[in-house]
Amino acid sequence: MSALEPTTTKLDRPRPSRDWSAADSGTAKSVAAALHRADFGDRLRSLALAAPLLVLLALSFGIPIVLLLSRAVYDPTIADALPQTSQALRGWNGTGLPDDAAFLALAADLRSNQAKGTAYELAKSLNARLPGARSQVLKTVRQLEAADRPPLEVMKAVPFWSAPGTWPVIESGTHSVTSFYLLSALDLRWNADGGIERVPPEQAIFVQVFMRTFFVAAAVTLATLILGFPLAYLIASVPKGLAAILIVAVLLPFWTSILVRTAVWTVLLQKFGLVNDLLLWLGVADDRLDLMYSRIGLIIAMTHIQLPFTLLPIYSVMRTIQPSQMKAAYSLGAKPFTAFRRVYLPQVFPGVMAGCLLTFILCLGYYITPALIGGASDQLISNFIASYVNVELNWEMAAALSFILLVFTLALFGIFARILGLDRLKLV
Repeated sequence: MSALEPTTTKLDRPRPSRDWSAADSGTAKSVAAALHRADFGDRLRSLALAAPLLVLLALSFGIPIVLLLSRAVYDPTIADALPQTSQALRGWNGTGLPDDAAFLALAADLRSNQAKGTAYELAKSLNARLPGARSQVLKTVRQLEAADRPPLEVMKAVPFWSAPGTWPVIESGTHSVTSFYLLSALDLRWNADGGIERVPPEQAIFVQVFMRTFFVAAAVTLATLILGFPLAYLIASVPKGLAAILIVAVLLPFWTSILVRTAVWTVLLQKFGLVNDLLLWLGVADDRLDLMYSRIGLIIAMTHIQLPFTLLPIYSVMRTIQPSQMKAAYSLGAKPFTAFRRVYLPQVFPGVMAGCLLTFILCLGYYITPALIGGASDQLISNFIASYVNVELNWEMAAALSFILLVFTLALFGIFARILGLDRLKLV
């Protein structure tokens, strides 16, 4: 080797090329798998911690609600009470009167129910579908017990069993799954041609009650927004010490039982109560008003009860808005109203919608306040549901009304969530 030839070292020697892509891909997959296993384990541990609460909610809240709502479409009372009649009506075309075998089967079923002590339950279930059926069923049972005439003659002698609309109702009741109660909750029914029609105007009550319920809920929501928005703005603007006092003043009625607050309003809204005295003193009214058992009195009482539910979500959003934003808008030439509309209000809007949604949904289920303060024409749908449960013992109709109310409520919540997004609904 000559002195002019370049010398090579180990560092200068060319190294064999190596493809690292496969190794990198395998390492990335193993890391991703390890992260997935760790994340899955964390989720399982979280689920295990929440499992007792989920089971408790399912047993005490979810399953009872599902069982109640199922009664809106499942009523086996007539089918279980009239097995022979159900068998006899299988070949009936639904027009006119069935043959004598159906009458004899019905007589046998009525006797069987009287012997088992379930005749009244059958009469009550038929009466829910066909008004006046209760007395006719019990009358027929007594005549069949006398046994002085053949059963077929007894059945044919009662005009109720030969009426055109009786047997279609009995035939529809022999099916355990029914749409009768859901249609009745919307003032609808099946007609003789197999179509759906509205019930006569003198029997249509539930659509009007639903409309009244939504109107009262909307009026209370609007009233709480008008009162709560300025108050929330004031609380968010004053120093912290004064804000704390105002918050306590807002929450103080909130810590009192709703029954107590409603009872107090029954005193305040009397014709010679403090509200009428105040209206006369201010010159708003020339004479004493009948505020008790009226819709305006109901709205006043519900507004007082619901005010914190609207105010608190709005205040929780307002306190996060920096005052410097409005000052910056003023410095850029914006007028106060323009700055409020374009800078402040869009940020408060999710809180406003959340508070209004919360108040509106709660108002849909009000029971105590309408019962004590509202008049006969101011009862909401919850009062009818309670009446069917406690007085009429018609759980199927109560379940149907509850189901319709739940559907309306979920639809309203879905609309709000669609417009705003669930992440923007700030409830606290």
